Amino acid sequence: RTGAIVLCREITELRRQEQELLTKDAIIREIHHRVKNNLQTVASVMRIQTRRSDNPEVKDALEQAIRRVSAIALVHNTLAEGFSEEVNFDEVFADSMRLVGELASENSKTLKLRIDGKFGKLNSDLATPLAVALTELVTNAATHGLGSHGGLISINTKRTAKALSIEVEDNGVGLKKDSIGTGLGTQIIKTLIEGELRGKISWFSPKEGGTKVAINIPL
Repeated sequence: RTGAIVLCREITELRRQEQELLTKDAIIREIHHRVKNNLQTVASVMRIQTRRSDNPEVKDALEQAIRRVSAIALVHNTLAEGFSEEVNFDEVFADSMRLVGELASENSKTLKLRIDGKFGKLNSDLATPLAVALTELVTNAATHGLGSHGGLISINTKRTAKALSIEVEDNGVGLKKDSIGTGLGTQIIKTLIEGELRGKISWFSPKEGGTKVAINIPL
């Protein structure tokens, strides 16, 4: 009888802990959901401001800010739907590339994206800055790297147990050596990769033309 009482108590305690975990998980998902909604509201307000502005520089700055906010919102949306602090980054990246594709269409460019390899699941602490950095990087390639008619951007990903390697390459006009690292977008990318993610990033101008960016992030 004593053994049965102890077993019953253990089962009750396990159920209590399980319920506590479910409650915590629900709270965390609700927080992510609210953050996503707040970010979408911010993006909507900026879109309204963009339409009202006649200044091309203001419009461009607001559009860049909208893309960055939207990239962060994508991560929180994924976290709000799941039961883990890990994100299927392939889904997040695909959604963020749709944002870049829409931008290219608005500028009458034909953009082709070729993605090789898988990112897999990433912790949210890593996924958020990486989503913003890659969206910024591919947007820069589509906006400044490619010609007026568009072109091809290739994203190659290799993942090991210790590191994530990403190469982004376009077949556009290439970079001038003195222009690397001078733009705000490039500075944001470097800060996110080297500061937030403790990784390394390098820009190259291959002999055959275009621009290549190599990223390595420790896991």
